[in-house]
Amino acid sequence: QVQLVESGGGLVQAGGSLRLSCAASGSIFSINAMGWYRQAPGKQRELVAHITSTGSTVYPVSVKGRFTISRDNAKNTVYLQMNSLKPEDTAVYYCAATVVTGDRLAPNNYWGQGTQVTVSS
Repeated sequence: QVQLVESGGGLVQAGGSLRLSCAASGSIFSINAMGWYRQAPGKQRELVAHITSTGSTVYPVSVKGRFTISRDNAKNTVYLQMNSLKPEDTAVYYCAATVVTGDRLAPNNYWGQGTQVTVSS
């Protein structure tokens, strides 16, 4: 019913920048919170950034000041601007969204397929 498609991953040198995008499509009535998570090999998936429908944001200490999440509600799209990237930022990055679908039932959580970000030292 709802698809999330990420783009923008790739290989970058330490200190560089990347911008990830995630577009939601399908039977969408409204989107509540949106967020970005990442999972490195052998590690648990962790929150990278979170944004509410009104634009309030949350970041973990590990990325605060370097990453910025934003959203375009008209396009059902969330972005992650990543600056001053470090090798430890290397992971698969996933977007997530809490969506109320067209049937207007209880919201559900949806995930994208993930995009690889590799930061070389």
